[in-house]
Amino acid sequence: MLRELALHLLDIAENSVAAQAKNIRITIEEDTCQDTLRMLVVDDGVGMSPELVAKVIDPFTTSRTTRKVGLGIPLLKAAAEACEGWLKIDSAPGAGTTVEVVFKRSHIDRMPLGNLAETFLTLFICTPDVHWLFEYRIDSQEFLFDDVVIKDELQGVPLSEPDVISFVRDYIQSGIESVKSQD
Repeated sequence: MLRELALHLLDIAENSVAAQAKNIRITIEEDTCQDTLRMLVVDDGVGMSPELVAKVIDPFTTSRTTRKVGLGIPLLKAAAEACEGWLKIDSAPGAGTTVEVVFKRSHIDRMPLGNLAETFLTLFICTPDVHWLFEYRIDSQEFLFDDVVIKDELQGVPLSEPDVISFVRDYIQSGIESVKSQD
């Protein structure tokens, strides 16, 4: 069972990569006035038919061939609903997929966000052909990471270089911490 929301984001983003997405945006928004935590994963992958969208919350529906059970989305949906929230999936063949989940931010049973910086770093390093956009927001404070700037600056230097990994990790972590410190 995934114990952190960052791991759910990782799972959904990996599904986007498997769906041949070339552009993936991950947004986390904390609204202290509305007491909500909203997470979005938006991709331009192959999308899903309405029938598959309807089935995807079923833990026994999966496109994987290595196992017959897909628990990521159903567990996230159950976690959101247990915290006065919801999960919604919008998708169409050829039009990509949007997964949106909302939690009551202060709910005692809401699992922690977890290590967003490491989660995003993992996605960035392991899938260099994907354009990643990461947004983290608390009220009006925002951190935005668009990997195009870093990839352009590196001019072909592998993302897996230790100095690159260290820099990107620190950059993302400090951006997230900056937003949190102004909360």
